[in-house]
Amino acid sequence: MTKVISVRFRGGSKHYFFDPAELEINAGDGVIVETARGTEFGEVAVGVHEVPDEQVVQPLKGVIRIATERDREMRDSYRAKEKDAYATCMEKIQAHNLDMKLVDVEYTFNGSKIVFYFTADGRVDFRELVKDLASVFKTRIELRQIGVRDEAKLLGGLGSCGRPVCCKAFLPDFQPVSIKMAKEQNLSLSPTKISGICGRLMCCLKYEQDCYESMRKQMPKVGREVGTPECLTGVVVENNVISEKTRVKLTLPDGTIEIREYPFRELKFSRGKGKQVQEAEAEADNTMDLTPEELAALLEEEKADMRERGMSKDNL
Repeated sequence: MTKVISVRFRGGSKHYFFDPAELEINAGDGVIVETARGTEFGEVAVGVHEVPDEQVVQPLKGVIRIATERDREMRDSYRAKEKDAYATCMEKIQAHNLDMKLVDVEYTFNGSKIVFYFTADGRVDFRELVKDLASVFKTRIELRQIGVRDEAKLLGGLGSCGRPVCCKAFLPDFQPVSIKMAKEQNLSLSPTKISGICGRLMCCLKYEQDCYESMRKQMPKVGREVGTPECLTGVVVENNVISEKTRVKLTLPDGTIEIREYPFRELKFSRGKGKQVQEAEAEADNTMDLTPEELAALLEEEKADMRERGMSKDNL
């Protein structure tokens, strides 16, 4: 086990481990630490505690000191300058006629560097812009291109559920999300209904996916013949993963057809895939309530998401 503290930066939801050494550090304290981006001011999310060694990336960086009142004043003074820096950068972008959208500006703790976050459809030649900004601010300038998911994480907002977006509230990292997840959860495949404020597939599609996959492996496939508790034989027409019930089409002794719902564990069926089941699954896979244009838009959205994930890694 390794003794650590968990630190978050600039209101982010991801926690980073640091070595507290012999300092008495509690949750809520401010600390000055050394990161890959330089000296940073962080807030302690969890005080001194122990974690398994495999969860710690070695070498573990230490805490320089507990933040003083002077450190807090310095942090606040530089944050107050970020609004003016944003306006200045916007003017320079327009002057150079660059196709980029400025998202946020961040001063490092001691003002040794200013980081400008932006989004763009492709690569942007901002060398002249950096020179202009450096001549104005007289410090190191870094322009960092981010994806639309990272933009949502920086700015925050409300999701379709009415709550703050997950990436801003608590998600430490983005997880891969695919159209297949929405389909397996019987959600509408309309891009407007399964996309977040970032325009990409909603992160919450991932939350229940493992449960859906696990239950679908246990439940009888659509189109399979099953035995019911009444000793009748029917064909599965629908599974409800949430209620763990299966709807079965039955032909009763009098020749009438009826659809009944049973807890799937009360049904008798084999685990192998017969020809009837394979044909039903193939038909289900080819049935999507999307126009070709909507399907193309979703597929392009997935590809863009994969590209952006390569530029969304933290440098701390």
